[in-house]
Amino acid sequence: MIIGDIIDFLEDSFPLSLQEDYDNSGLLCGRKDWEATSVLVCLDAIESVIDEAISLGSNLIIAHHPIIFKGLKKITGSNYVERVIEKCIENKIALYAIHTNLDNHFQGVNRAIANRIGLNDLRILSPMQNSLNKLVVFVPKDAIDQLDRAIFDAGGGKIGNYSECHFRTSGTGTFRPNDLANPTIGKNNNRSQVEEFRVEYLVSRNKISDVLIAMFRAHPYEEVAYEIYPIENVNQEEGAGMIGILNEPMSELEFLKLIKEKFNCGIIRHTALLEKNISRVAICGGAGSFLLKKAIQQKADIFITADFKYHEFFDAEKKVIIADIGHFESEQFTSNLIADKLKEKFTNFAIRLTKINTNPINYF
Repeated sequence: MIIGDIIDFLEDSFPLSLQEDYDNSGLLCGRKDWEATSVLVCLDAIESVIDEAISLGSNLIIAHHPIIFKGLKKITGSNYVERVIEKCIENKIALYAIHTNLDNHFQGVNRAIANRIGLNDLRILSPMQNSLNKLVVFVPKDAIDQLDRAIFDAGGGKIGNYSECHFRTSGTGTFRPNDLANPTIGKNNNRSQVEEFRVEYLVSRNKISDVLIAMFRAHPYEEVAYEIYPIENVNQEEGAGMIGILNEPMSELEFLKLIKEKFNCGIIRHTALLEKNISRVAICGGAGSFLLKKAIQQKADIFITADFKYHEFFDAEKKVIIADIGHFESEQFTSNLIADKLKEKFTNFAIRLTKINTNPINYF
């Protein structure tokens, strides 16, 4: 197996098109055509993790955070980023980052946090906009089932918790093939008419290429009549943060104790308690202060995230409890998420979790 097989699987599951503009996910160092020995999964690809990979004989490291975030103008070993890249090159280790494309996926980082807390009725806190397309295709009635199957298998026709969705209307299609055509139905230079369906599918932007390939393969016509329209509806399968409901309401202190235990927090920085039970919980792994207004708008009782600045705590305005549990603490189980996803596909291949605690923050 080559490294590209593993990367292709990850990017099919969590497309790079979901990453934020500022991000640098993807293959950062190494080659896709190298034969893979084993994988080491981590949150941060720091020097000690590279040493661990060398000792294990792993030539692919998959990290959540990209070690190369800003542009590198030189590699002289003057800082830890340059030393990591040097060591990877010297030891032929490929380094891959899966960051905000994992954050922005419904089955990604925030889903892992929600599952650990025990939240239900999950929804994206800030769904993506302008990430949906409507595919309209015209197909003869006797070919609808094979077209449906191909498009659904490629990821089309999915709306929230519903799959295999389409809308269709019947009508009559007409066409006249010329001498160069090779028509499935009708004869050259004769006008034909066929009973057809106009079929409409909702397709995520990151799936449209796969869906079109599947459509062309499954469609019986030599020339497929189809249209693609951008849709402004929000996409509930993609976006930042998540919000859900506890099975049973809990007191504020009881819930904070639960969070501290579940995430092994050295400390939780939080705003004033509001003297009411916690039921509706908003979450965002990593730095999530940009989602505070969304959490308030959606009536969250508490917002669990990290990296709030001093003055940003005032913005809660006694409408929600902000609970800053720490960046590492909120994302520490992302490595398990990545490893478990890989094990779904690569059952007979060594996939290891780092034993290095990469949290740069200590508590006294």
